[in-house]
Amino acid sequence: MAQGHRPDRVGEQIRDELSTLLTRGAVHDPGIGFITLTHVKVSPDLQVARVFYTSLGDDKARKETAKALTRATPFLRRQIGGILHLRRVPELEFRFDQSIANQDRIEQILRDLHDEEARRTAGGDPSGAVPAASPDDTDDE
Repeated sequence: MAQGHRPDRVGEQIRDELSTLLTRGAVHDPGIGFITLTHVKVSPDLQVARVFYTSLGDDKARKETAKALTRATPFLRRQIGGILHLRRVPELEFRFDQSIANQDRIEQILRDLHDEEARRTAGGDPSGAVPAASPDDTDDE
């Protein structure tokens, strides 16, 4: 029998509860800096929950946060087990979410292209129109 959207619902519950635990200071590890849980992907059999997060800081701070989350994983799993009523509490795997950095990079590229286009139109043809093709440029085959 298909599970439907149950893994998605369980993932949302896990993300909400982990966010609450981390923001209320239930984890007393100074290595866990300011993190944001972006989403949780739960396997169809509800055995593994991959928790994707982002954090502020440089690469060194990101590695320290990853180590701190690894240390806190058993505690967080016990807390989740006490809050959610599941037959078996999923194993938690914390992974840094690269998609946010990739989105920032794409936005920067688009801004650069837009700025370059604005410079071209300001320096060249003010109308920004593309020159019309001459009769020799047509491709008649």
